[in-house]
Amino acid sequence: MPVQQLKKHLDKAGIEYMCLSHPPAFTAQELAHHVKIAGDRVVKTVIIELDGKMAMLVMPATWRIRWDRLTRILDTDFVDLADEQEFQDRFPDCEVGAMPPFGNLFHMPVYCAEALTRQPELAFAAGTHTESIHMKTRDFLELVRPMVLEQGFVKPGTQKPAWLARKRATGGESLAEGHAANLAGY
Repeated sequence: MPVQQLKKHLDKAGIEYMCLSHPPAFTAQELAHHVKIAGDRVVKTVIIELDGKMAMLVMPATWRIRWDRLTRILDTDFVDLADEQEFQDRFPDCEVGAMPPFGNLFHMPVYCAEALTRQPELAFAAGTHTESIHMKTRDFLELVRPMVLEQGFVKPGTQKPAWLARKRATGGESLAEGHAANLAGY
């Protein structure tokens, strides 16, 4: 059971936390709804490919990735959403899409949106779609030691950039919009 392994890790570190069972939550925003806390306090875990290597990106459930800015801030040529088929074996005891934001436990670098560091507490999937862990942010940061990023994310209510909002004269999606639509959950 993935949640048991995570609890052992937290117990060994002497971290206070709460584990909750809830109806299935397949997105971080569903998790926020089920446990009745603000989406800014729920961690969305996204696996990215960074110049051909897997990395974990953690951000508030309500935020989106700004791929152009993320590429620039990470000073890389290639950042993309990783294919689930390629990374599911890296999380053998976790349900796909319910990976806890502890990339360090899975030998993966972790990049964290600075907005999460301002929250007093965080909640996140504990390896299943029906269990979550709630803990103090400072404890999470101390255990994971992510690289904190101030840019590369868009908070709710932010207007889309012009290049993303433009439609072709025929009314179809631009390539960027098609990519963005595929990433709507991320």
